[in-house]
Amino acid sequence: MAEQAIVDLRSDTVTRPGKGMYQAILDARLGDDVYGEDETVNRLEAVAAERLGKAAGLFLSSATQANLVAMLAHNARGEEILLGDQYHIFVAEAGGTSALGGIVLCPLPTDENGGLSLPQVLGAIKEDDPHKPITRTLALENTVSGQVQDPARHRELAAAVREQGLRVHLDGARIMNASVALGVPAMEIAEPFDSVMLCLSKGLGSPVGAVLCGSAEFIARGRRLRKQLGGGMRQAGILAACGLYALEHNIERLVEDHQRASRLAAGLAKIDGLPVRCATNMVFVEPRDEDCAPLAEHLRAEGVEIGNQHPRLRLVTHLDIDDAGIERAIDAFRAYYH
Repeated sequence: MAEQAIVDLRSDTVTRPGKGMYQAILDARLGDDVYGEDETVNRLEAVAAERLGKAAGLFLSSATQANLVAMLAHNARGEEILLGDQYHIFVAEAGGTSALGGIVLCPLPTDENGGLSLPQVLGAIKEDDPHKPITRTLALENTVSGQVQDPARHRELAAAVREQGLRVHLDGARIMNASVALGVPAMEIAEPFDSVMLCLSKGLGSPVGAVLCGSAEFIARGRRLRKQLGGGMRQAGILAACGLYALEHNIERLVEDHQRASRLAAGLAKIDGLPVRCATNMVFVEPRDEDCAPLAEHLRAEGVEIGNQHPRLRLVTHLDIDDAGIERAIDAFRAYYH
């Protein structure tokens, strides 16, 4: 009997390319992207920008690099960014915006859904005082830990801070999950933002890359910053081909990930003493502290991999998780608790 594959619920970044994506790599038309000659990169940037309703796009190696380029493009040294205290730019990008850009981060407490309120944001904008940094940018996120943010609230926030002279950026690493969950085009979610970052390796199944989108002038500045950061790639169409395939084939299917996450949450919710919450393709469970390590060890022995978060564990569905994998995961949890 063939050995069963691991049910890897650590993240939607762990996916492997399928045959169609490998074929796209083989068929890619290549050139030197630093010279602007890679046809596949150029096409990816144009397609992503069109889907997000922006004038231009820039292909980068990762979502973290794309956010960093956006923050450097929007802010001078010593200027300030307002953002949520749970947002990726603040908690999971190694402080790169401050370390490399000399930019001040002002984290604001997010609500239970990961959002910020209008009074909260407006109250954080600094007055013109030489003792304080100049507040230059508001950085928002959608989704936040899988939770879809209300586009109407984002439009309200963007309009209000723009009146105060701020720029507005969206970390849209999983914007396509939000789009599918809301049943609206991604460009509608992205519309109020000066810049939007779309990750290709979270949920969409590409092995590498992100696209930063905005005005032609903004992207031209971003291209120079990408080069300064060592992010200029040559025949990058090999990677861009994966991103194009993902945009063409893996957006609508995100609904399957959401459905499987709901099924996983429903199964785990039947276990006494295991709080469960589900949002798009993420399921969060909160075992007792003393159960975290032995639970992970038990699940691994059953062929189920989970992340090392503590005390709240995150389980993420993706295109390499099928219905059978969901049932195996539920059964493995049940076996531990029974």
